[in-house]
Parts: sequence; C-alpha cells; structure tokens
Amino acid sequence: MLELLNIKKDYLVGNMKIHALKGIDIVFRDSEFVSILGPSGCGKTTLLNLIGGLDHYTDGDLIIEGISTKKYSDRDWDTYRNHRIGFIFQSYNLIPHQTILENVELALNISGVDKQTRVQRAKKALDEVGLKDQYNKKPNQLSGGQCQRVAIARALVNDPEILLADEPTGALDTVTSVQIMELIKKIAEKRLVIMVTHNPELAEKYSTRIVKLLDGEIISDSNPCDKSEILKKKKIEEKTIGNKSRLKFWSAFKLSARNLISKLKRTLMVCFAGSIGIIGVASVISVSTGVRGYINSMQDDMLSGNPITIDENALDLSKMFSSVDDATKQEIIEEVVEDGYVNVDKLIEYLIERGNMLESFSVTNDITSDYVNFIEDMPSEIYSAIVKYYGIDVSNNIFTDVKFDAYEDSVNMSLNSILTTYKEVLSETEYKDIGSYVDMMSSSFAQAPSNEEFILSQYDIISNPETSKIATEKDEIMIVVDRDTKLTDMLLTQLGYYNQEQFFNLLYKYNDDPHYNPSIDKDSFSYEELMGKTFTWYPNNQVFNKTDASNPLASINPFTYNNISSSDWTNGVDLKVTAILRPKEDIKYGCLTSGFYHTEKFTEMIIEDSINSEIVNYINQTENKKISSFKYDMPQTGQTIYYGVTYQIKYVYKYGDDEQINGEKTCFVGQTDKMSSLIGNIPGSSFEIPTTYDLTLRSVGGVNLPSSIAIYPVDFELKDEVISYLDKWNSDETIIVDGKELTKDDRNEIIYTDNLSVIISMINAMINIVTYALVAFTSLSLVVSTVMIAIITYVSVIERVKEIGVIRSLGGRKKDVSRLFNAETFIIGGLSGLVGVGITYLLSFILNMIVGSLSGIYTIAKLNLLTAVIMVVISILLTSISGLIPAKLAAKKDPVDALRSE
Repeated sequence: MLELLNIKKDYLVGNMKIHALKGIDIVFRDSEFVSILGPSGCGKTTLLNLIGGLDHYTDGDLIIEGISTKKYSDRDWDTYRNHRIGFIFQSYNLIPHQTILENVELALNISGVDKQTRVQRAKKALDEVGLKDQYNKKPNQLSGGQCQRVAIARALVNDPEILLADEPTGALDTVTSVQIMELIKKIAEKRLVIMVTHNPELAEKYSTRIVKLLDGEIISDSNPCDKSEILKKKKIEEKTIGNKSRLKFWSAFKLSARNLISKLKRTLMVCFAGSIGIIGVASVISVSTGVRGYINSMQDDMLSGNPITIDENALDLSKMFSSVDDATKQEIIEEVVEDGYVNVDKLIEYLIERGNMLESFSVTNDITSDYVNFIEDMPSEIYSAIVKYYGIDVSNNIFTDVKFDAYEDSVNMSLNSILTTYKEVLSETEYKDIGSYVDMMSSSFAQAPSNEEFILSQYDIISNPETSKIATEKDEIMIVVDRDTKLTDMLLTQLGYYNQEQFFNLLYKYNDDPHYNPSIDKDSFSYEELMGKTFTWYPNNQVFNKTDASNPLASINPFTYNNISSSDWTNGVDLKVTAILRPKEDIKYGCLTSGFYHTEKFTEMIIEDSINSEIVNYINQTENKKISSFKYDMPQTGQTIYYGVTYQIKYVYKYGDDEQINGEKTCFVGQTDKMSSLIGNIPGSSFEIPTTYDLTLRSVGGVNLPSSIAIYPVDFELKDEVISYLDKWNSDETIIVDGKELTKDDRNEIIYTDNLSVIISMINAMINIVTYALVAFTSLSLVVSTVMIAIITYVSVIERVKEIGVIRSLGGRKKDVSRLFNAETFIIGGLSGLVGVGITYLLSFILNMIVGSLSGIYTIAKLNLLTAVIMVVISILLTSISGLIPAKLAAKKDPVDALRSE
C-alpha cells in the first residue's frame, strides 16, 4: 500500500517560494491503473517524482507498506527506487552507447544480480514487450515505439511493485500509443501503475482510476481508496534488508568504456594530450636509463683499464670529490674590496690553501711484506690478475740500435739517452716547442699482467700465429697496438725505429717544410720489422760505473753513466718480441694501452740483480733513499746548485741546408735544488740549469717491495668481493697472513684507490642531477595534462547528465555516479599512460637508430618494463585525482533536473 499524507512541496526560485504541491492526501491500491490528469504546471510530474523517490517532499509524509519515509536515508531511497519502483519516461531516457539488452540489464546490475541471471531476466523482459532477438541493437537503431518498449522492459525487469509512467505516449504516434497503452494496461493487472498524462481520452479508456490535479491540489478522484480496505502483508524492512542497491566498479567501468568508445576520436585526442607529460618524463627516464645501462655494460670493460690500486703515495679521490661542495662554498665567499684603493688579490694565499687542501687528500701507504702476502692470499676466483709495480725505470738499462748523425754507424743507446738526445736536438731548432712534449711521454716499457688467459680475453695476436705467443719469460716482450693497429711516431722514435734523419723528415712533412723528402718517409712498419728489433737489458753495474776514489772528481761525480753500450759488455739479456697484440672489437678499455710490455719475471730478474749493485748500495747510505747531493760553488754568481750523477750526451743535428753543428750537453741524473731552478728560469739570466733526472732507489731496482699493486677483478660484481677482502686488513681485529696472526696493532691502515667507482659515482651523480632537473621540468606538462583531463571530465559530466538521472532513477547511489566518472578518468589515465609509453618506445627506437648510426651505440635510450608500468600507474593516479572533483559534482546532480536535461 502507498499512502500520501498532507504532502507539500515547495521550490525556491530566486527569492520566491513556489508551492508546487499544497497538501496531497491519497491512498493507492496494490494493483490498479491510476491516471493523473491536469494542466501543465499543476504538479503532476512533481507528485510522480515524490512517489518515485526522485524528489523529496517539503512537508507531510509518504507511507510505504505502513512505514513512514521521514527517516529514510539516501541509501534507503536508492534501494526503494531500485526494488519497488519502475520508471517509464516520455523521452525513453535510454543510454545511447549501450545496447538495448545492456540498458535493460542496468537496473539488475545496480541490484547486484549476477551476470548470467541478469542476462536471462533482461532478455525475458524484452521478449515480453515484443523485442525478441533485437538485444544487440543500439537505441538509435530503433523506432520511437520500440524505444518505449525498451524503457518499459527496463522498468519491469526488477519486478517492481509500482510502475510510474510520465507521459509514456507523448512522443509516439496514435497507433504506437495504443500498443503501449495496451501493454501498460496488462501490466496494471498485477501491480500499481501511476501514469501522468495530458490525454483524457487515453486515461478514460485504459485507467481504472483518474485523479485530477489543479494548482497543486487534488480536485477529483474517480475511484478513491480507503486504507482500511487494504490488508497490509509486508513491511519495507522485509523488502530491503540484504538487498541494498550498488553499482559495481566493473559495471561502471564498462559503462564508461562504452561511452568513451562511442566518442572514439575525441577519446584518442584526450589520451594523446594527456600522454604528453608521460612522454616527456618517460623519455627523460628512458635516456637516463639507457645511458646508465651503457655505462653499466661498459663497467666490466672499463674495469680492465681501471683496476683497484694500492699505492705508496696517492690521492684519496673519493674524499676529494666528497668535499667539493664545501670547497666550492669556501671559494665563493665574497672578499671585502675597499673602494678608492688598489686591492691585493691574494694569489699566494690561494695557492697555499689549494696546496694544503691537496695535501689533506694525499694518502701514504706502508706496503709491507705482510701486506703483500695478504694480497697474494686473496681467493683466486675473484680476481683475474694481480700486478706488482716496483717503480723501476728500465729506460736507463735497456739499449737498442739507433742511427744518429753524430755517429757514422748505428750505436746501441739506452732508451733514456735516445729520448734525451732528441729533446736536446729539438731545443736547438725552431721545433723546440715539440721538445717540451717529449717529457710527457709515458715509459716506453711497462709490466704486463702475468695472466695469459686474462690478456687473451681482451686482445688478439695479429702477428704470425705460428711463431707468436704471449710473453711469459724474463727475456720476452710484446707489442700492443691500438684498435686501428697504430703506434705513435714519438714512441717508435724513442725506441729507435726512426733514425735522426727520418724523425726530422716527419717534422718537415707535417710543417710543410720544403726540406721534406718523401723517399725516406715511413708511414708503416711490417710485423717483421717491429718484432725484429733488438733490445738488450744491461745490469746496473754495467751501466753505472763508480768513479775511482783516487779521482779528484769522485766527490762531485761518484758515478759515470754509460749511455752507449760497449762491445765488451757481456752480461746483457737480449729481449725478443714474441707477439703483436690488438684489442678485440668489443673491448674499449683493455688492461694494456698501446706500447711495449715486459713480464713479471723480467721485473724479478732486475730486482734480483740490482738489489746488491754498487749504485743501490751507495743510495742506501743516504737517509732519503736518493743519490747524495753535492755542492758546487759558481764563481760568477756565488749561487749554489746541487746535483747527482752526470753523463755526457754527444749529438749532431742537421737543419735544412745548414752545416753540421756539434754540441755537448751535461745532464745530471739527480735533482737540482728549487732555488737554483727558479734562478735558471728567470728571463735574461745567464745561469742555465742542465737537464736533470731523479734517480731514486726504486728507479734503479733497489727495493724488493712493490710501490704499487694493481688488482684486476674478474668482473664488476666480483669487484665488491675484492673490496670486501681488502677492507678486512683495516677492519678485522685479527687476520692470518702466511700462517702468522696479525692484530690491528700490528697493521698500518692501507687506503686503496678505486678510481672506476669514483668515476662511475660521479657520472651517476651528474646523470641524477640532469635527470631530476629534466623530470621536474617535464612534470609541469603532467600538471597541465591533469588539469586538462579534469576539464574534459567535467565536460563529460555535462554531456552525461541524463545518464546520471537514469542511473539515479534506477536506484543508483551518488557513490555509483561518482564511481562512473572515476572509472572514466581511470580509463583515460590508463590509455594516456599506454599511449605515452608507446610513443616513448617509438621515440627511443628512433633515437637509438640515429645515435647508433653515428656512434655504434644502439641502446642510448631504454625504457624498462617496470618503469613503463610505473609511468602508466602514475598516469592513472594523476587522472583519477583530476577526476575527483568532476565526479563529486556529478554525484551531487539532482536526479530530477538531470532527467529533464537535454
């Protein structure tokens, strides 16, 4: 039973109160066909909306099955509309982007009916209204009468107790109107039907009761009902408990998806616009990830050229770089400058501060025999090679044949004297500037790792494979060329492959000098020429001759250096070149740079021979482990210089067509004092400082403990294990070395240098800074996209107002309406993210192709799957947040106003 007690409804229009209903009292039977007649504006539709729960009365009471609705919550009204009311609208109010089957299903969907039951009941309802087998048609494919039948089927599918029809035939022709009225009349046999109409003829013909309204009041009732004649059988609680209406998110998702598909072009444009921010951020991350990936892929390769080292004297780079910020802050402190005066720029103070700063970063390690044994006890599976360097200068002891103009035939000169001679020759020519670069050359011979497999993993033997092999013995050396199979002309000159005439011819050639002679030009050497060169090592006692004590110069020149070998030298060791190596194609940072390399056994031989040599014993007599300094008073200036061992260099040079000029130069193997060097460099000074060399105990092979140790880990992952092992020396309370227990007190702290980690850390830090800056910048487009999607969502709300009204009339909650638009923004966010990620992959591919064609690196941009997923999730989150306000506004829409909108 439905009863209205003194129902009043007022509307505020501006400052005026409109009384739409002025106290309606009426009781309806459980099954009857009631037509409400009256002129426009009399309150018919308002009454219908109040009965249907779409609108709420201002005063009075609506009694349903004997229960007052005064305390109904919004949820109770939603359930009431879903379970007890069925609406038939004049304009059908079908959702255009859904099929007619889905339109009918919607009421059941809100009721929470499972899909299989939902489909069965919806089809049955459509069959009953004469629309069998037309389930998949859209509303725009049906006639007006068919659309009204769909609306009736939707109203009946939930088996409501009350059917409310608002001008159900107002938009139909006469024939169709009759069909619809016959259908409604049949429905009224089993339930209460209340119809609002302007057509009295239809009302008279089909209704069982006619109620007339005028100015918000009932003026007549053809068949009034007394509630005492109605037997109350059920209560509202029994009807609604456990049957609360609710639109599931998946249903809302499908509704929104269908709506977006129906506006496909606009949806794609919105998704593309929304993806711009994602494209920007994802592209930055893609490039950042690609660069990081490239660096990581190069780390194992770079590891070969950047081993972990332990040096007697080094700089703690990690400490230096970690203090850069503080140092920078100190430098930018503004100095006080006083106007009206010439202010002093404190350069000396700055230099001293810089020197003190560098000194604070210096590291001095005491490499003991225990520490060497500790290194050698390292598990062999975590490193490829350990190389011990002793600081030996082999250039004083290795001799090779070279042709100088000072000598008629080739002579066997030491590598050091060859280099010095060319430098001094150049100093007398217009090419003297080149002579200053000669000092920058690295040692012509270096020690190679003793792991043959390690070397062959990075280098190919390009010389005759039948006769070539990796140098392993003390009398074997090998040549390493660069990736282009080249050695520098300066290195080849230093090693005697170019004679004096050919060397100067190179200078003429590159300076467009007319004295250039193409016939003696040599741009390449055969493998046989390089490997056929003879190099001989002679011991210290052969090279450095002690001056006889009876000689008056013995106090000044304790030793004489023999820079040219003699035919009566018999105890030399001939070094043979066993192979020429070139880096493999995929190796960019090998353990060997281009040059000549000897073996560890050769180093051991030098130390064994030199440790008891006369010059080593002499140096050992001094406290600083260097050659003693001797004083020589210069009568012209009264200044004093300090020097060590001397030797004479004889050279002759030709320049152009000039005559030969003979000259001699005194070179001190030792070190002049700083004051003498300073005076000698004063412009206009007649005091000339001779060429000097620092001859230390290490340089002549007098120390059997290494000055530096290089450790080559197997790969970048195992490098951490190497570092962990090295850290034990400083951290563990007790360690066992060579069977001996060493406590912390027995060990001095050793600081190792991991340059690669410092470099990688710096690069990653710079990449992070650039990435953060670019991401922050491109994130602005995300904000713009978010605002734009919020606007688009609000536009969608306006476009779907009628759909909001339909959902509310079918019992949908405000939350369901909000969920509908949240689902839409969720979909747009997901699609925008996918579009953005897809375009980023495309841009990354294009960028990789361009960079790859230029540099051979095809992975400079790489977007990981996880990052792509995160970007999609971010897009969904942002768009979902942007849709919250529009969705909330949609939920607040008045269902009556929503249904009236066009």
